[in-house]
Amino acid sequence: MRLKSVLREPLLHFLAIGAALFLYFHWSGPGSGPTSTRIVITTGQIDHLAAGFAKTWQRPPTETELKGLIDDWVREEIAVREAMAAGLDRDDTIMRRRLRQKLEFLLEDVADTAAPTEQELQAWLKTHADSFRIEPVVAFRQVYVSRDRRGAAAESDARAILARLTQAGPAARIDALGDPSMLPQEVDLEPRSDVARAFGQDFAERLDAVAPGTWTGPVESGYGLHLVMVRQRVEGSLPDLATVRPAVERDFQADRRKRQLAAMYEKLLEKYNVVAEKPESTAVVAGAQGTGGS
Repeated sequence: MRLKSVLREPLLHFLAIGAALFLYFHWSGPGSGPTSTRIVITTGQIDHLAAGFAKTWQRPPTETELKGLIDDWVREEIAVREAMAAGLDRDDTIMRRRLRQKLEFLLEDVADTAAPTEQELQAWLKTHADSFRIEPVVAFRQVYVSRDRRGAAAESDARAILARLTQAGPAARIDALGDPSMLPQEVDLEPRSDVARAFGQDFAERLDAVAPGTWTGPVESGYGLHLVMVRQRVEGSLPDLATVRPAVERDFQADRRKRQLAAMYEKLLEKYNVVAEKPESTAVVAGAQGTGGS
């Protein structure tokens, strides 16, 4: 097995965390664990408290202030130990979630954090193209014909207006045609999704098939009928990696962390025998089963 593959093994990462925690408690001094009555605050911890004060107040703490910081740290340590001794950490959802969060932070810290290669990012961009694709944009003119206002005559009126527009050409004056509405008659280059939000998804899909430069219709929307002339359309495209590199790298690394964390949990799960007890009620718990080894 290659050295690089060995270093990426989730079990090795977990062992590294265990060793780090062992050394931490070892260096903290004998009898300084959570069940001990001895409290040791190291020079490193004092320096950390002083640095935090200086970062907040833009000056080092005085002797009195530093003593106050140390006293507060000691009180917190006493509170944590007494709470754990009383079992207050058990069956506490918030505490469980916080401990899980801290463990996962530790796991992520020792996971593979090497910068992705150019080839990895290119492959990610290719396989997740829809997330980065630049959507098409379209500019068009439209004349609205209201079914509510015109009733059964709406279709024939729309065809009559279309004939006038076709005769006048793409630059036809449209401000006095059709029925009033809140929808714009002139739409500059807009993403397809924005057009769908304003006019409806069906209208946007019909607009995709309209050839630029000629009046056509009527095109149906949730509002009524529209006579449409597409002025310009720019098809969607997949940008090159240089254009979207920060977003691609962010998504790639987030997915890698997720996969590494899942692999580490799978490895840790091998240590446990998980038993899902059958509930007393008659309700069926789907998928409940034992997992792992003895």
